[in-house]
Amino acid sequence: MAESRLIGGYPAIGIRPTIDGRRGPLKVRESLEEQTMGMAQAAKKLFEENLKYSNGEPVKVVIADTTIGRVAEAAACEEKFRREGVAVTLTVTPCWCYGSETMDMDPTTIKAVWGCNKTERPGAVYLASVLATHAQKGLPAFGIYGHEVQDIDDGTIPADVEEKLLRFARAAVATATMRGKSYLQIGSICMGIGGSIIDSDFLESYFGMRVESVDEVEIIRRMTEGIYDEAEYQKALAWAEEKCVLGFDKNPDFVKKSDEVKKEQFEFVVKMAVIIKDMMNGNKNLPEGCEEEAVGHNAICAGFQGQRQWTDFYPNGDFAEAILNTSFDWNGAREPYILATENDVLNGMGMLFMKLLTNRAQMFADVRTYWSGDAIKRVTGYKIEGKAKESDGVIHLINSGACCLDACGEVKDENGNAVMKPWYEMTEADQDIVMAATTWNAADNGYFRGGGFSSRFLTRAEMPATMIRLNLVKGLGPVLQIVEGYTVALPDEVSDVLWKRTDYTWPCTWFAPRCDGKEGSPFKTAYEVMNNWGANHGAISYGHIGADLITMCSMLRIPVCMHNIPEDKIFRPAAWNAFGMDKEAADYRACETYGPFYK
Repeated sequence: MAESRLIGGYPAIGIRPTIDGRRGPLKVRESLEEQTMGMAQAAKKLFEENLKYSNGEPVKVVIADTTIGRVAEAAACEEKFRREGVAVTLTVTPCWCYGSETMDMDPTTIKAVWGCNKTERPGAVYLASVLATHAQKGLPAFGIYGHEVQDIDDGTIPADVEEKLLRFARAAVATATMRGKSYLQIGSICMGIGGSIIDSDFLESYFGMRVESVDEVEIIRRMTEGIYDEAEYQKALAWAEEKCVLGFDKNPDFVKKSDEVKKEQFEFVVKMAVIIKDMMNGNKNLPEGCEEEAVGHNAICAGFQGQRQWTDFYPNGDFAEAILNTSFDWNGAREPYILATENDVLNGMGMLFMKLLTNRAQMFADVRTYWSGDAIKRVTGYKIEGKAKESDGVIHLINSGACCLDACGEVKDENGNAVMKPWYEMTEADQDIVMAATTWNAADNGYFRGGGFSSRFLTRAEMPATMIRLNLVKGLGPVLQIVEGYTVALPDEVSDVLWKRTDYTWPCTWFAPRCDGKEGSPFKTAYEVMNNWGANHGAISYGHIGADLITMCSMLRIPVCMHNIPEDKIFRPAAWNAFGMDKEAADYRACETYGPFYK
């Protein structure tokens, strides 16, 4: 659907149809050829119809040229996969096979094995055998085995198998897509925030990514020397002037910027957005003599420091961050960028995880305030109900205008439900609705002495949402927190009272985690969720995608320290079963044993 803005192809999925290699007068192998290849074709069809890369194209799926019964065929398959850019493999079989001879031995691929549950041939026996071999060799693989026995002539994929196949593939493609790309930090550490202290070894070892570092002054240099696409800037400015609704200025008169200064600053922040996009991925239309700048930094993710050295003097980065994080801009619908405010790389990587899993724009927010039901009633007189009541309150998600605009919740699906759509489903009408729901308010000159503009909207819809946080712990390494819940639509008059307790010019979302009410649980109420949160920021995605994130983290060897995902949805490599009966403790031990994927 769209040309990739990153260097390097997308990871392909390779399907390995393995088979009993015995020939002879009873034609054991020959009798299984059609059934085995049929499994491969069915999996290919499932993936191609349900999975898309971040640019909107269907995933590329490659099947081995022949079934794989012996070593030579396994080697031929590996060679083909290498040529085709395969980074993810699914081995399928309905029968017994020779495990070590037919298995995927490539240490760089992400692996799963589907052993068909039919009684005529021991596919489950092969599955158990080859998974044991994978464990022995330190090559973790996901095992997929249907709950119900199928008839021999049943070529369908059972629902439980389909769910695991898609979960594995989504997570694996997302994981492999990050490899070889860059995180671009523009500036450095923001206000001493731990998440913006970049550990380049962490990104290299766990994601196969490099860190590119550029000083913020590069933006000023490009503005001053005209190193940007003038035609695109004029297009962006015309679009912004037409579509961006200017909101109120809350600053006291003695620090308010004049209308003339505001006009100049508006042009400045639009130009910032154009330039940061160029810095991330290049622009072949830069002026002659700018060939070095034209190539960009191959950044799949970036962060902008802003505070305080920039924002004390120049207009803030909220416009650039909000627009780039959104699923459209002056060129219409396009793949969202990931641009972390305050250069919080750990939150930016969390946003990247979820963007690659969903192809949707992501929210960046402070996990700002817990409001209990009693506190809301005391301050506003309103008695909470619905999801907010179930979690005994809400968490205020709010940050200085860097959140994707899609989070306003004004776009609707075919059933009239509020939704944040994948970017390639955003119509022009959807884009206009989002822009109409957003105002651009003069920046708070206490926080941002240099001025600028912050986006402002209220999420007036109940939507399923997943909030995560990636943290680094000395002596332990990375851990991930996951909480599924819902955005909450409080009455406007109630929102206003609560919203005005903090910055009323920033985008506002009320979040109710899915809670269990259990004593000692970090999910007893919304209070415990916030009290156990690991940092000041959270990355938030539309939808309940916690199970996919758990699967993805096991591929990345990042243990999940806190989640509210039902146990029957948790899907990790089979080798994790060898690390104990406590799933979460086993996750820690397995991740420590196997270590970073790219170490």
